[in-house]
Amino acid sequence: ERVISLGIGDPTAYSCFHASNAAQEGVVEALRSAKFNGYAPTAGLPQTREAIAEYLSRDLPYKLQAESVYVTAGCTQAIEISLSVLARPGANILLPRPCFPIYGLCASFRNIEVRYFDLHPEKGWEVDLDAVQDLADHNTVAMVIINPGNPCGNVYSYQHLKKIAETAKRLGIVVIADEVYGHLAFGANPFVPMGIFGSIAPVVTLGSLSKRWLVPGWRLGWLVINDPDGSLMSPKFVERIKKYCDICGGPATFIQAAVPEIVEQTQEVFFRKKLTY
Repeated sequence: ERVISLGIGDPTAYSCFHASNAAQEGVVEALRSAKFNGYAPTAGLPQTREAIAEYLSRDLPYKLQAESVYVTAGCTQAIEISLSVLARPGANILLPRPCFPIYGLCASFRNIEVRYFDLHPEKGWEVDLDAVQDLADHNTVAMVIINPGNPCGNVYSYQHLKKIAETAKRLGIVVIADEVYGHLAFGANPFVPMGIFGSIAPVVTLGSLSKRWLVPGWRLGWLVINDPDGSLMSPKFVERIKKYCDICGGPATFIQAAVPEIVEQTQEVFFRKKLTY
C-alpha cells in the first residue's frame, strides 16, 4: 500500500486553504514601499520582533519582551538554532517517539546524542514522564515537546504541560516547545502554550506563520525564550543565539516587515473558518 508521509504538513497542497487578505496585503504593501529591500538585523527587524512578542503575550501571564524573540527562516531554522546553541561535548537531548524527523537530523549534525521517550497512545499521546526521568542525566541539555502534536495530532492539557515543566525543573533542563501548529486544536483540550510555565522551567518556544496563516513558503518563523525569571537568559547564552543568527541570516526583509500587519489585522473569522473545512 502507498505510504502516507506525516513528515511535512503543507496546507497549500489543498485548494480550500488560502492566506488571509491581511497577510497578502501586508506583504504587497511592504514590497511596494521599497523600504525593505536591504538586509535586516540578523535577529530580525525590531518591529517584527515586537509584533511577535505582543502576539504570543496574548496567551501568557506575563509580557514577552522583543529582545526574547529571534526571527528565523521558518520553524526548521528555529529548530537548528535551538539545538546548536545548546550543543556541547557529550550532550544528549530527549525527543518524543514518534517525533518530527528534523530534530533527529539536527541533533546528529551537532553530535548530540538522541534519547527517545515514548508517548502514551492510550492517554492521548501524553509524555511518559517516568521514562524522561530515567533517560536524563547530567549531560541532558533539553527535552522536546511538540504541541499540538506532529505527527499524532494530540493536544496536551494544562495539567500535563505543568507536569512536564515540573519534571524539567527537577532535572535542570530546558523545554523546547515546538508550537508550529499552535491554536490548530480539535477535541476537548484547548491549545495551551508551554511558555505559561516558563517560571517553573525555562522554555524555548518555536513557531511560525506557516500553519496558522497557511503560508509555509514564506519561511517566517521564530525562536522565543520564555524565561521570566532569567535563569536561562545569561549574556553568554544570548550571545550564542545572536552569533548563530549572524551565520544563518533570516527570512526576506519584506516578509518580516509585513508581520505586524499580519498578526494585528487578520480577523478571528479567518482562523475559525479554517478549522471547519
